[in-house]
Amino acid sequence: MINDIMADARERMHAAAESYKKELGSIRTGRASISMLDEIRVDMYGTMLPINQVATLSTPDARMIVIQPWDRGAIEAIEKAIKVSNLNLNPQNDGKLVRLPIPPLTEERRKDLVKQAKKKNEEAKVEVRGVRRDAKEMIEAAETEGEVSKDDSRRGLDDLQALTDTFAAKIDELTSAKEKEIMEF
Repeated sequence: MINDIMADARERMHAAAESYKKELGSIRTGRASISMLDEIRVDMYGTMLPINQVATLSTPDARMIVIQPWDRGAIEAIEKAIKVSNLNLNPQNDGKLVRLPIPPLTEERRKDLVKQAKKKNEEAKVEVRGVRRDAKEMIEAAETEGEVSKDDSRRGLDDLQALTDTFAAKIDELTSAKEKEIMEF
């Protein structure tokens, strides 16, 4: 019983950490990264599609992303989607490709991005703690109903706290790596 609860909690905490990792990838740094464009949706034929479903994305160097649409008619839609995003990038269209130069970040913008990362860090930790709360309630309910002994319940709660601490540390580790990447010149 407790093993099932722990397995479910581990799976949900892992999903929260992976989701956070993906969110961090969308935070812009001074270096070109295709994952920066993950959240951009392009209006194609009345449907909002992820940019990677309408074009090939590549990074020929550290300061440039090249977007090559599969349909040349999509260039304007891609350009518009990038302009309305919160990335503050200026796409350059040559009729075949959209080039996205990545300008160096100002010190002020870097600090804002670090604040964003820390805010997302706290949101991810809240999600992990929510999983812990749910699992804790299930373990305590199982003890109350006599399905597990008091000792097994105590051991399960201790293991649950250790698991929570592990995922919180992993989230902090991801955040500090992202902060370092953002603050690099």
